[in-house]
Amino acid sequence: MGVDQSPFADVLPLADGFSIPELKWRELLFIGALRPDGDAYVRDPARPLPEFSLPGLFPEGQRFRAVRQGDRVALRHEAPEARV
Repeated sequence: MGVDQSPFADVLPLADGFSIPELKWRELLFIGALRPDGDAYVRDPARPLPEFSLPGLFPEGQRFRAVRQGDRVALRHEAPEARV
């Protein structure tokens, strides 16, 4: 039996970002691939990032706002000028 890849494939595009299952979000935080940066999150390029079905979801330097929506987390791109 192989490894279940469905959480990596379960990406729903949004107008200003995308959503992923909450379990996948918690994994990204646990392994340190995403880290808090003020009131947003950024990709830590020194940490491994699992492959997702859509490439380029977490570009270096991009800040994300995370909002839980049921059993998913919506990750919305934050504009660079929004940083305080």
